Amino acid sequence: MDNSRKSSQKATLKKVLAYISHYKIYILLSLITAAITVASSLYVPILTGNAIDYIIAPGNVNYSAIAAIIIKASVVMAVTAVSQWIMNTCNNKITFHVVRDIRDEAFKKIEILPLKYIDAHSYGDIVSRVIADTDQFADGLLMGFTQLFTGVLTIFGTIGFMLSINAGITAIVVVITPLSLFVASFIAKHTFSMFKLQSETRGEQTALIDEMIGNQKVVQAFGYQDDALARFDVINDKLQNYSLRAIFYSSLTNPATRFVNSLVYAGVGIFGAFFAINNLLTVGQLSCFLSYANQYTKPFNEISGVITEIQNAIACAARIFELIEEEPQVPDRKDAVTLTDVKGNVSLENVSFSYVPDRPLIENFNLNVKPGQRVAIVGPTGCGKTTLINLLMRFYDTDSGTIAIDGTPVMEMTRTSLRQSYGMVLQDTWLKTGTIRDNITMGKPDATEEEIVEAAKASHAHSFIKRLPNGYDTWITEDGGNLSQGQKQLLCITRVMLCLPPMLILDEATSSIDTRTELKIQNAFAVMMKGRTSFIVAHRLSTIREADIILVMRDGHIIEQGNHEELLAKNGFYANLYNSQFVQVK
Repeated sequence: MDNSRKSSQKATLKKVLAYISHYKIYILLSLITAAITVASSLYVPILTGNAIDYIIAPGNVNYSAIAAIIIKASVVMAVTAVSQWIMNTCNNKITFHVVRDIRDEAFKKIEILPLKYIDAHSYGDIVSRVIADTDQFADGLLMGFTQLFTGVLTIFGTIGFMLSINAGITAIVVVITPLSLFVASFIAKHTFSMFKLQSETRGEQTALIDEMIGNQKVVQAFGYQDDALARFDVINDKLQNYSLRAIFYSSLTNPATRFVNSLVYAGVGIFGAFFAINNLLTVGQLSCFLSYANQYTKPFNEISGVITEIQNAIACAARIFELIEEEPQVPDRKDAVTLTDVKGNVSLENVSFSYVPDRPLIENFNLNVKPGQRVAIVGPTGCGKTTLINLLMRFYDTDSGTIAIDGTPVMEMTRTSLRQSYGMVLQDTWLKTGTIRDNITMGKPDATEEEIVEAAKASHAHSFIKRLPNGYDTWITEDGGNLSQGQKQLLCITRVMLCLPPMLILDEATSSIDTRTELKIQNAFAVMMKGRTSFIVAHRLSTIREADIILVMRDGHIIEQGNHEELLAKNGFYANLYNSQFVQVK
């Protein structure tokens, strides 16, 4: 194992121990009960050996002494059972509290990660880290706690008890058993990298499954099933290969250590027999020794298995910690102001931004929007329209230049107050699992029933909501259940109409709605936009003719600016775009 991998494992283990250290009381209680469990279970062979020695010959058995030993052994076994139950309870609590803390930390990190991280990683891989990798880590950690403590204590305990009976045979046992550790160590060195590859490939597989299920309609519409299966088979074969290698190496541990254990048992049996023949050991003590030889070697078996599981757990933990330690989005400044009483004056000065450093997108962008103005943004695909919206909402921060609202740069205000000042309706709809009402009131949880219904009527969603089985209390899943794409978009519009924030962003807000309903909604939007600064992104130019300013963008720059009539009169890029949509076929 190279030094970098060793240091990586140590670093991951250190982080795991930091989480475990929060539960010192459970750890202490687990150690105490483990010690009681081991001590009481190791005391039983002594009682068994004493009982055997009381059976001297046919007709010469000390029944009263044996009865006393049976009672004592029953009490000891009861103590063992209770202490073992307490120990397992503590270990479970430690494990699942630690896993809960790590999952909480991971989910909190996802909430504050910059969007560029989410955009650059597949959702399936992120989900795999938080769910599958954490479960694998929990299994390894639980096994480590349950078997590591008792295993180590059993080893030292049996050596102590064996030394008290016969030092010579104890020496034979101690000399042979280090072979188990050598075997386990050799195997552990070869399993970590394989388990890590297995975990990464599992994340890749989850990502593909998530992608295919989420887009099944498109997959079937374009007959992509065979290609999807081929991609899945490649990843599945790769996972099979890594898993087979990891499991093969790890499965060598048990038979190899059991072979060493058998050598130990045979050695104790042979040498013990000679000692017994020469009256250096009683038959009862030999029986006791054989029991201890079993108990002594068993933990080596378990610990070597635990080491394999811990290798897997550490590999999974490393992937989780990679997510947790990702750089979060730049936090709000300590002196960040809360945006209140927004007038709606939005200005952009010399703004530059690119997703990839060597591929400029928006350069030296300047814009000044007065309160209440309706600004339409048009242009070909990839010209920077949606990117501009992302910058206004501060989903991404500018590389240079300043965006300000009412004279205050957005970098100097809290993200929450900035985003609450905008009402946003996107082409892509997002609904959460819950009732229709829950989805509408997301931005205004304290809204009254009258306000909800009024907003739904304004967006023309009320009629279809009333037709649902339970009206506003109808339960829907995150993908909207049986709602059409248009109905889902109407709910998103209703959500904004209920909040009525001082500024609006409409990014293809009516793209999935029929023409008749769109005309009604455009009228509702016109009422809603009155007195509110609004940014409208649209491909259908018929929807933006009433805008106060139309910005025509290409390659991240404003190439034309003016109202509809002015731009048509220029007979430039906008005029060509507009005429291409309304050209009459002769």
